[in-house]
Parts: sequence; structure tokens; C-alpha cells
Amino acid sequence: MKDSKKITTQIILVFAILIIANALSDRLFFRLDFTSDKRYTLSKATKNILKNLNEPVTITAYFTEDLPPDIAVTRRDFKDLLVEYASISHGLVMYEFIDPNLDQEAEQKAYQAGIQPVIVSSREKDEAVQKKVFLGAKVQLGDQSDIIPFMQPGAAMEYALSTSIKKLSVSEKPLVGIIQGHGEPSLAAMSQVMESLSILYEAEPVNLDDSATMLTKYITVALVSPRDTIPERHFAMLDRYLARGGNLLVAMDRVDGDLSTVQGKSIETGLEMWLAGKGILVENNFVVDASCGSVGVQQRQGIFNFTTNVRFPYLPIIVNFADHPITKGLEQVLLPFASSITYTGDTSNPFIPLAMSSDKSGTLSPPLYFDVNKKWADIDFPMSKLAVGALLTGNLAGNEEAGLVVFSDGQFPVNGEGRNAQQLSGDNVSLFVNAIDFLSDDTGLIDLRTKGVTSRPLDQVDDGKKALLKWLNFLLPIILILVYGVIRAQRRRMIRLKRMEKGYI
Repeated sequence: MKDSKKITTQIILVFAILIIANALSDRLFFRLDFTSDKRYTLSKATKNILKNLNEPVTITAYFTEDLPPDIAVTRRDFKDLLVEYASISHGLVMYEFIDPNLDQEAEQKAYQAGIQPVIVSSREKDEAVQKKVFLGAKVQLGDQSDIIPFMQPGAAMEYALSTSIKKLSVSEKPLVGIIQGHGEPSLAAMSQVMESLSILYEAEPVNLDDSATMLTKYITVALVSPRDTIPERHFAMLDRYLARGGNLLVAMDRVDGDLSTVQGKSIETGLEMWLAGKGILVENNFVVDASCGSVGVQQRQGIFNFTTNVRFPYLPIIVNFADHPITKGLEQVLLPFASSITYTGDTSNPFIPLAMSSDKSGTLSPPLYFDVNKKWADIDFPMSKLAVGALLTGNLAGNEEAGLVVFSDGQFPVNGEGRNAQQLSGDNVSLFVNAIDFLSDDTGLIDLRTKGVTSRPLDQVDDGKKALLKWLNFLLPIILILVYGVIRAQRRRMIRLKRMEKGYI
């Protein structure tokens, strides 16, 4: 009878503990993050945004429930993220999940919210099937709303959600000026960059010849790929802007390559001399790199014409980056026809190379002829880690602290217009926008843009390590089970021997 009451009491206690733990879990949320990049730990920037909310934010997640395992993890991670957002915001972030595949009405709601499905192929019952999948969300704050149309598996999930909330909660966005009037590409020619900037900033063209122009109203000014001579009075305006603590981003072309004429030449706008006066030398050369992009070469065989991709070292693919917020998380950036950068200025002003060429690189001076059929050898790349992007901070033109970021290629953030438009890689866009963020934004959201799942393909792992991992995955569970069995058998044997001892009760 006593044992029965004892068991009943224990069961009641267990249920009470479970109920209390469940109630506390709604208020207190935590998890342990053992990932190398702290992928599942909310940043300080996100926490500040959530703690400073003045009114509720409603997030409606339109996620298909029955997903393939490799995509289902995205839904689970997004839900965990929302639980943590709700906890930190003390309930001001509210959310609900709707499965648009449930019925026609739910699907129509997703379409009306601006969420479009994607077609995903998977295997079910040993046959290939295609399924319409929704992975988007609508963020609502008061009368304003923002759409995350598709949550790419492995993407920077926290950045997408935090910037969406930040965009809705900010009443007036800071201004970023894009200088025009010297042959620079228009804002429309930088569509991907402008789209990313629009999340936190208001970007507008700036004409330095306009008497009404006041650079001081811009939190950061950018000068991208000027091709015409820049008047001295415009440099004087930039100096006054820096002297008052302004921030400037320069993406310039010191040289130019024309593939239609297969020739390379110098570009002189006066910008190179102005930067040299601050100690930043954008050299008159082409950086060539063994890590590079390719160009299509027309070849003929018999009566057939075909295009072959040939590596072209004048299009360096940059994979060496400084450990800095501007370049953190970037994997590779294409910088066509870049030049090397050296610093000869005041050492009291910190100079940081941000992006460097590979260990097999070199320089060639213009004018030159591009031999696309040249067989490049290691002897053609005698240099290493040439700077092609850099940051200079300090008293650059006066007594106020200012920031100046320089890239020796002006085309990397440019899509082009019309039929010449092309899609840029995400890292090219991130490099430019990260630089604007670093110079402009003090919230720390810059650290989130490239926070996601890093690609670690198995084809980069040597065969010996692959074999070790395969056998470890196969044998470790078996070994653990055997060890557990041996320990348990030994323990039971000891108990039996003890019971056989004289005087055992």
C-alpha cells in the first residue's frame, strides 16, 4: 500500500514539474549554440531592435508543413527564431504559421500577402515528385507591412527578419548620397545594390555642381566608377565633407579593359591624385591572379563554331579578406580589372587592407594587349596578397574622425542597364552594402547580412579524411552500444554476486 502511494506521489510530482517547465518555457527561452559561427545565437543588434519596439509586430509565416528533410530544417529554424524573438521582445513580437498547402483558402491568403511558391523535387515511395512549396513571411507593424517572399535554405535568416522589423520601426531613414555627373553609372544601373540599401537607407543621386547640394545631410557618400575628369572644386567639397566627420566610399577604375578590342588602358580622372594626397596609392596597373574568372572564346572546328570558356587572370576572384565587419562572411568577390593599392600616408591614421589577391598573383602595366589564348604559368604570378580594397580612418581632412573605404574596381557593384545588364553575385552586393553599413550604421546589423550556413563541400575534403568520417559514422554508434552492453552486463553480474554473499538481505 505504501509503495502504491509512493508511486502515485512520484507520478504527480513528475506531471507537476512538466507543467511548470512548460509554463516557464513560454517565458524563458534559451538554447546552447556550439556552431563555429554562432549561427543560432541572436546578435546584440537584433536584441536592441526587439527591446526598443514601441508597438506589437505580427509575423505571419506561410510555410508548407510536409517538406523534404533538407528543407524542413528551414521551417524549424525559422520557428525557433520567432520563439526567441517573442521571448526577448516580451511578447511584442507575435507570430502564427499557416500552411498554404492545406486548402485553397490558405493558399489564396499566401498569394494575397505576396508570397509566391517554388517547385521542389523530392522522392516519395521510390518515385520522383514535384511539390509546390511556400517558404515566406509577412511582417506587420501598425498599418505598415513588409514581405520576406522566400526564405532561402541556408540564408541569413536573422538578417532578413531583423532588417524587416527595423525597416518598419524606423520613421525616417538616413540618407546616402550617390555622386553623379562624372560618367558614373546611374542608380538604375546598380539595381541590386540599391535594393539592398533601401532596407535601411534612402539613396539618392548627388550632383556636386548643384548649388543647393549639401553633403552634410548624407550619413555616407559614395563615388562609383567615374570616367570623366573631376574638377578641383568637387574635391574641395569632399574634403570639407570629410573634415566635418563625413564618410566616403570610393569604387574607382584606375585601368580599363575592353574585350571587344582586347586592349587595356589607363584611366585618369584626378581621383587617383586626390587619394594619393591622403596616402592611398591606387597603382596604374592590372592585377592578374591565378584565382580568376573566365571569358568565352569563339573557336571553329570544321563547319562548327562553338564557345569555350578560358580562364582570364585579369578578372581576379578575391577570396582573401580581412577579419573585419565589412568583409566578414564573404566567400568570393569578382573584381574585374582591379589595381593594387598601397598606403604611404600618416601611420597615425589606421589603414586596413580589406580584400587581397591570392598567393599566386602579379601586376601588368598598361597599355597592353590581352592574349586570351595565353598559357599562364606560375612564373606569371610572382606576388601575393595584393590589396585591392582598403579602409582608412582618422583625421583625413580636418580634426573630425572620418572614414574612407576604397576599392580599386568600380564595376563590381554595377549591374548595367538594358541588354547589357547582368546579375551580380550576392557577395559582390554584400561587399558594397557592408561598406556603406560600416560607415553609416551603428546598430550592428552589418554582422548579420552574411550570417548563414557556410558552404563546406565534401569535394574539398581529401579521400583519407572522407574514409575516416564514413567509418566513424558507421562504427561509432555500434561501439557505443557494445560498450553500454558490456557495462550493463558487468553491473548486473556484480549485483548477482552481491546477492549470493552471506548475510545479504
